[in-house]
Amino acid sequence: MSAQPRGLPALLDRLARAFGPQQWWPAESAFEVLVGAVLTQNTAWRNVETAIARLRARDWLSPSAIVNAPVDELRECLRPSGYYNVKTQRLRAACETWLALGGEAGIDAMPTTTARAELLAVRGLGPESVDDVLLYGFHRPVFVVDAYTRRIFSRVGVVPASIGYDDLQAAFEAELPRDATRFNEAHALIVSVGKDYCRPRLPRCSACPLQPACDHGRSQLDGT
Repeated sequence: MSAQPRGLPALLDRLARAFGPQQWWPAESAFEVLVGAVLTQNTAWRNVETAIARLRARDWLSPSAIVNAPVDELRECLRPSGYYNVKTQRLRAACETWLALGGEAGIDAMPTTTARAELLAVRGLGPESVDDVLLYGFHRPVFVVDAYTRRIFSRVGVVPASIGYDDLQAAFEAELPRDATRFNEAHALIVSVGKDYCRPRLPRCSACPLQPACDHGRSQLDGT
């Protein structure tokens, strides 16, 4: 068998050929990306959509509306997203910071490193959530790393399973053109293969588009 290209760009090209354009994020504004990033923690996206629909139905899909909403009623809106008591606190804190920074216009005027530091200071907003907002809401060339990213590329054999967020992000940003559209598509493709093929248990290695470049997949198919 001939050697397969194993650099990150080549692996992502495989996914692009398999899945086609993804055109993420499913949101209407940068602020909605923030809401989605907070609510999607530890839940499926369909549950987030239900919660966002509830906010929209009450005309509460704005930072000032969320900050001023009765807490009990806000919790009920967020209930479908799970962990709604914690997420209510986190979303209100994120909205307060959003307003303090001057809203979308204020954040958009900041350098990426400054905006990232300000948002990371919000309790409950980790690097993945903040980078979601920067990439999908503000079109900044920041690569989003998630559990799919670490699992897929450690199984392929190009990064160690123990690699940290910053190091994994740096690896992608070093090998790909620093372009928000490219980062957007790459992350969406990674989610597609992680969700449908490279599962934590019972991965579908035989049908995975990363075959035969994946160490884990080859071992599974070879029975080793």
